[in-house]
Amino acid sequence: MAISPAKENILKKIRKALSNPVPLPFPNSEGAHSVYHAATEELEVIFAEEFIKLQGKFAYCATEAELIQQIQLLIAEQKWEKIFCKETKWNNHFSNTTDLPGCDAAITACEYLVARTGSIVMSTAQESGRTVSVYAPVHICIAYVSQLVYDIKDGLQLIKEKYANKMPSLITFATGPSRTADIEKTLVTGVHGPKEVYLFLVEHIF
Repeated sequence: MAISPAKENILKKIRKALSNPVPLPFPNSEGAHSVYHAATEELEVIFAEEFIKLQGKFAYCATEAELIQQIQLLIAEQKWEKIFCKETKWNNHFSNTTDLPGCDAAITACEYLVARTGSIVMSTAQESGRTVSVYAPVHICIAYVSQLVYDIKDGLQLIKEKYANKMPSLITFATGPSRTADIEKTLVTGVHGPKEVYLFLVEHIF
């Protein structure tokens, strides 16, 4: 079947364009570079500021001994009776129930903390699994300064390096207490998850 002169002319133009591609008008828009400026303060300071803006409750602990003391004091002050914790390192210190739906608060670890957004990064590879931080009315997360990263992409890259070919089936970025504005455009917290989120950041491991 013969190609018409008009169609042949169009094909020639296409071939020419493909052999001499036009440069992208915005070369930095392809994701090769971060759109955010590098951190100008210490990551723990940035994280704390962003986390508190999102109604999170932040506490800094110099040592693990101080961490245990602060959490025990918090539990006593809030008069929480049922504490759920599946973390091997912490369950002997805090856990006294296996009833997650009926607990007053749940304690978990995390993968990383994203300073720029004040987010807690968790995954199904953790001992706590995927449900603990969602079902409990109060989520208490324990993290270390060494787990701080600046941006989301930094956290994702470290998770890829950590798990290699055994990536977790779910990676979650929890940013403050759960919230929705679907109800008459009024912001309501604690609808599909914890009403309160505490983050205890530990400086040193002893």
